Amino acid sequence: MKTKLDRILLIDDDEATNFLHQLIIEKMDITNDLVVKEDGKVAIEYLMTKKNTFYPTPNLILLDINMPKMNGWEFLESYKDLSEEQRGENVIVMLSASLNPDDMTKAKEIALVKDFKNKPLTEEEIKGIIKKYFPDFVFD
Repeated sequence: MKTKLDRILLIDDDEATNFLHQLIIEKMDITNDLVVKEDGKVAIEYLMTKKNTFYPTPNLILLDINMPKMNGWEFLESYKDLSEEQRGENVIVMLSASLNPDDMTKAKEIALVKDFKNKPLTEEEIKGIIKKYFPDFVFD
């Protein structure tokens, strides 16, 4: 049984949302490493860069849809082209402040996306994501 995820990657251009999600995740003490990238392009570059001979494969990626440079949909297209070693085994949850039902429908059609949530996330929603996709995780 695991008490913390190795790494969570937040990909969102909204500083306030990142701040809130960081605050909640740090308070919950559920990961050894919390990484924030403000657009999809920078996040792809991060995933493609080895650190100490390993790629930084996150267990959980919280991915915003609407971002400049490379949005969430474009990130997923590029992410598919990464090697298995670069992707690792992870869960991708799409996040959106939009109430557009087309976004949810589109996300559900993409196999890489495990879930879709409106942002900002609450502590309970994050806990629900962890319980659903990381059943061996033990909360203190």
